[in-house]
Amino acid sequence: MSKILYVEDEIFLARIVNDTLQSRGFEVAMEHDGGMALQRFEQFKPDVCVLDIMLPNKDGFTIADEIREKDSDIPIIFLTAKSEVKDVVNGFKIGGNDYIRKPFSMEELIVRIENVLKQNNTPEIASDELTMGSYQFNIRRQQLIGGGDDRKLSYRESELLKLLYENRDKIVERRDILNLLWGSDSFFNSRNLDVYITKLRNYFKQDPSIEIITIKGIGYRFVVS
Repeated sequence: MSKILYVEDEIFLARIVNDTLQSRGFEVAMEHDGGMALQRFEQFKPDVCVLDIMLPNKDGFTIADEIREKDSDIPIIFLTAKSEVKDVVNGFKIGGNDYIRKPFSMEELIVRIENVLKQNNTPEIASDELTMGSYQFNIRRQQLIGGGDDRKLSYRESELLKLLYENRDKIVERRDILNLLWGSDSFFNSRNLDVYITKLRNYFKQDPSIEIITIKGIGYRFVVS
């Protein structure tokens, strides 16, 4: 059973979310006071934190920053009524894994919780040097060798390829890619992602065993046969 620390000061909303999460099999520790959140985190030892941003005594960003000092890996999802891009960017800089704007549906929240838990359980790549078909990808150097080329990747190309490889043979949702690598799933960023996917496909075109498959309306699957 996955454990969720849920910090929210809107009492009516908090009860609905808490009851729904528990009915779906999650164990929930609910806190209304931002000033008490870190103490609850240390006592409860959750698997994921869901933090409202506007809270009494201590805001969600400050709480996340304190949690990151204790645990650099635990997934953090922010909830907020704010919609400014700078707030979204700030959340990801602090170390947030996802960001949901109010009002939201419970199904959306549950899917996002499941996604960050799944990503957090993905085994880490043990080596800087990865073999992908007839290609070699050096993560640290951002270098892709194969198909007659020795190609230096941009930072975002490298991070996108690493993300797809870590989740190979699984569907990676567009929204998750955009939030993780660009900080938001805006239309402009979505078009940028299309460009980067096309670039990666072109880099691997000499090896037909490597595919980046589009799952229409959902995301991508990286396959090495």
